[in-house]
Amino acid sequence: MNELKLPFQKTIDELLAGKKSLSRSSLRSFSDIDSVSLNLLLEAWPRIASDRKRLLLEELQTLSDNDTLVSFDDLARVLLNDPDAQVQAGAIRLLDECNDTKLIPVYLKILSSDKDASARAEAASALGKFVQLGELEEIPKKTQGRVEDALLEKINSEDDPNVRRQALEAIGYSSRREVITLIESAFHRENPDWQASALFAMGRSSDERWEENVIPKILDENPRVQLAAIEAAGELGLIPAREILLKMLEEDENDALVVNAAVWSLSQIGGEDARIYIESLIDETEDDDQVEFLEEALDNLAFTEDLAKFDLLNLDLEDDLIDKEE
Repeated sequence: MNELKLPFQKTIDELLAGKKSLSRSSLRSFSDIDSVSLNLLLEAWPRIASDRKRLLLEELQTLSDNDTLVSFDDLARVLLNDPDAQVQAGAIRLLDECNDTKLIPVYLKILSSDKDASARAEAASALGKFVQLGELEEIPKKTQGRVEDALLEKINSEDDPNVRRQALEAIGYSSRREVITLIESAFHRENPDWQASALFAMGRSSDERWEENVIPKILDENPRVQLAAIEAAGELGLIPAREILLKMLEEDENDALVVNAAVWSLSQIGGEDARIYIESLIDETEDDDQVEFLEEALDNLAFTEDLAKFDLLNLDLEDDLIDKEE
């Protein structure tokens, strides 16, 4: 038993000592953590400095974003009840890929009654995936409705604006008719934060009705609005956005975030000119991380094109069946 404890106990000692950064191997030891190690950590947890706890969750999130083989779900579930709202919010983010409906009551409770706005905002955001799963018919409609009702109530409440905006973004996946009105209302506000959230919700809607709202905002002066519009154009596969994005990328003043968002949106929209542009960027780029991102965009572009061919084939088959019936 001691042989199992000792390696992880060393990691706990580093946390207690306030070591600024853990090694990758130490961080990986939190993945699929066993019950013995988890209990050791929980015993020491009250003695670990708050800022070190928060930093640990940030480090684990970074590792999770870059390594699909790790899972910190077991640790994150336990920390959902942590008294530190920032730790709680970090735990919710770590569970981003977890589709377990048992999390819904926990998130709903945080959304409705947690004292900290940042925790409520994270809970609202996390509930979005369950709206999406409901639209995909992967969870019961009753469960989806319960989540949507809570999000709608929060949007229409007097809560912190960021919490309400996160709730609006989360419900963007929903096909409920009242959601369209909410998105339109948010989009026409003068506040750019509300406009950005409305655009984000539009991108999640899979509804091309929003094309006339999204396209003009791709060149918006507000960075958050612009990014939201670029992402929405990609999510909706808006072909008219392709030329605008390509022309925008020819400018030298673009922020790195804007460039990457535009490249990814082009990979979602498709087109030979998008392929040529991304390939040219790969040839010109020396940064390994950026090259990796661009290659992922090319792979996504190939997926987009394959999907378009599959849809076209299905349409041809449907036309053939109609012709035979006639």
